[in-house]
Amino acid sequence: MPLVWRFVLPGLHWRPMPDVANDRRLPDTESILISKELALTHQRVVWHPEMLDLCRRQLDILERATGRDVCLRDCEGQVLCGSESGIGLWHDIAVDCGQGDNPRLVVACLGLGLGGKCSDELADGLLLMACDSLGQLIGRSGLTPMHHSLSDAGPDAMELLQNYIDSFHEHIWIKDTSGVYRICNISASLSWGKPLAEIVGKSDDELNPDNADSFVSTDAEAIRRGVPIVVAECVDRDLHKGRIWLETTKAPMLDRDGRLLGIIGITRDIARYKAAEEQLLLARRVFENSVEGVMITDRHGKISEINGAFFDITGYSREEVIGKNPRMLSSGRHEKAFFAKMWQSLLTEGQWHGEIWNRRKDGNLFPQQIRISAVYGDNEEVQYFVAVFSDISRQKQSEAELAHMAYHDPLTRLPNRIKLATVMEQQLRTALHHGQQLALVLIDVDLFKHINDSFGHLIGDEVLLELSKRLDDSVSSEDMLARIGGDEFVLLCNIDNNEDASLAVSRLKRAFEQPFRVSTGDELRLTASMGIATFPNDGGDPDTLLRNADAAMYRAKQEGRNSHAFYTEQLTKASVVQLRMQSALYGALASNAFHLVYQPKVDLNSRKAMGFEALIRWHDPLLGFVSPAVFIPIAESAGLIHEIGLWVLRQACMQGRRWLDAGYEIGRIGVNVAGPQLHRPGFVEEVQQVLSDTGFPAACLELEITESMMMQEPEQVIDTLKRLGDLGIMLAVDDFGTGYSSLNYLKKLPIHILKIDQSFVRDLPDDSDNGAIAGAIIAMGQALRLQVIAEGVETEAQARFLSALGCQQAQGYLFAKPAAAEDLGAFLLSPPAAAGQKTVTNAGKDR
Repeated sequence: MPLVWRFVLPGLHWRPMPDVANDRRLPDTESILISKELALTHQRVVWHPEMLDLCRRQLDILERATGRDVCLRDCEGQVLCGSESGIGLWHDIAVDCGQGDNPRLVVACLGLGLGGKCSDELADGLLLMACDSLGQLIGRSGLTPMHHSLSDAGPDAMELLQNYIDSFHEHIWIKDTSGVYRICNISASLSWGKPLAEIVGKSDDELNPDNADSFVSTDAEAIRRGVPIVVAECVDRDLHKGRIWLETTKAPMLDRDGRLLGIIGITRDIARYKAAEEQLLLARRVFENSVEGVMITDRHGKISEINGAFFDITGYSREEVIGKNPRMLSSGRHEKAFFAKMWQSLLTEGQWHGEIWNRRKDGNLFPQQIRISAVYGDNEEVQYFVAVFSDISRQKQSEAELAHMAYHDPLTRLPNRIKLATVMEQQLRTALHHGQQLALVLIDVDLFKHINDSFGHLIGDEVLLELSKRLDDSVSSEDMLARIGGDEFVLLCNIDNNEDASLAVSRLKRAFEQPFRVSTGDELRLTASMGIATFPNDGGDPDTLLRNADAAMYRAKQEGRNSHAFYTEQLTKASVVQLRMQSALYGALASNAFHLVYQPKVDLNSRKAMGFEALIRWHDPLLGFVSPAVFIPIAESAGLIHEIGLWVLRQACMQGRRWLDAGYEIGRIGVNVAGPQLHRPGFVEEVQQVLSDTGFPAACLELEITESMMMQEPEQVIDTLKRLGDLGIMLAVDDFGTGYSSLNYLKKLPIHILKIDQSFVRDLPDDSDNGAIAGAIIAMGQALRLQVIAEGVETEAQARFLSALGCQQAQGYLFAKPAAAEDLGAFLLSPPAAAGQKTVTNAGKDR
């Protein structure tokens, strides 16, 4: 730190004094006062107006020389002359003007390395003297003349000045009016890479010819303006610091009469200031370009600054909010307790974050995610609050849409199963509390799969969308309609009795009365089966009610579809039995619980056995004997029919092989193929593998497919049957007459046998209609060169009637009941005939 020179009375010499800045008698300045010991040696001096006038002239010269303000104050801090603002970054020179502890006069000077200069030239009385940073005497109250050029300064003064400027890390130099360097410090010498002797006495043209014009130009600019100016900021390299920022300031030097003495220049490393400036600039850019709104308030809650995003979000400009309280944004949606808790968190923890609703300038409310932080000063007290917030309107909208998607069907926009369960929980509790009744109606569209298969799923979606609108229009606003599956809908409504439920069903059925016109131009008609379960009679929880309504709906389907049914306890019992049977079926194959029996097929004329039809039987240890009419449909719905069907095929082929090996001529063994088997990929290869494994001839195997199964995916069925026929297997149409096949389709099938369904045989010969149908089937078979077999023949009258119509073969209880293979010796001993023998897996084959 530069030394501060003290002025003393005549008889004493100038001398440097250490800085005593701890003296705080003038706290609003940085003035340093003369010590008490020196003050006691002073004589009392009375200031003359001429002395003050001299001080004013001296201060004016000093201001012009340095470009800074200076002032003269008395010991009480009052300005005697000079600028009122002459404090700040100034070093101080104190002058004691009397005896005692309290000085009466303070002169403040600019701290650009200024200090006093020692002099022995003292006149009578107190002298006011000041020197600039060049060591030039600026003013005194005597007759000592001013130096008018740098060359007039003595060697002692130059040495003192050299030592003084060498103590600074900044680069300092002085040029005379000719642009010749008269002095520079060691820092400049080292930076320029030249010794002082090679710098002093030379101009910029000699030292740095590439930049000389620029240096001379800035010298002239500083002289022209008459004040210190920053002439350059540049990046340089330092041997020790690396990359640095340098700032060069130049100022003209003038004598007391305002004549130019030269140029003083200072270059300093401003890297830390640049870094701070860059950080501030970066912070400002981040502040302004942040997508989040930023609001700064003082400790009293008045807004002091906002960023651009604040305007984008709220609509308020900076001018509209500065000095205002953030309450201007209040939405009115939050209780006082909410804000009390927020302020408690701010004052105790220094921060708060959460969601809050505010109001935009246009009056619209919006949600925002906000974090408020307290900023503390050096005294550990809150100085500011900074709030950073973002508009989460879109997020809230997305959350609402996701929530809607989670609880609603995407196609119809109706509540889905999850939403239905939630609402049912609430409705059941309310109904239980008030003693009310509820009805749950499960709606299943009949045969909707046919629409998807025939027209495609897009058309199916069109129909479902229109159906949902019709159903929704048919229910009241208090009721709830939901879509819980592909073609399944549920209505939940309040009722007083079962009649109210029936009325609700009637309204729902009206939605199906009109045809559905689709984009293809087609008009489609739909029907629905509906099951009804009531609360509290049919269940006390959502799952039970849905399950029981589903059971009732399936009963409606079994009764012919396009109807409705109320749940009864018997339906649940039947469902439980079915589940038990389904579970038992899974273990039946592994436990060898199935076995086959065989029913002879005879020639109606000779009454000789033409073969045998094998039928599957199941005896469960717990369920006992289970009819194929019961367990075959369950096996199909459970996905077990394929395994069971292959087991039957393999067992029948193995038995046929044993009969052939025993020397019996058995004709063909027929095996009934279920629909899922026929449509299964690889079925032909599986049949071929069984024949290969058992060694049973393909010519001795007959496969039966029901007429209704052939109508499903007919092109695939025809291809499969042709491949089976190519193996040499005989193919039969079972239960003929119960399906909807056309003659045109029938002639395309690679079949060999027609089997008249027993429903047309049962009332023969008395039922003329059945007789006509049977006769037509026999005649058609003969015309197509197909063998015709009648099923379910139980009386001689039936046998004679069929034989008279031209039917060749029959099977039924009239000839023999199904029996185990070892009990068929009488039929096996019969003379061999061109017979077929068949194994079946479904109900209705025992006749």
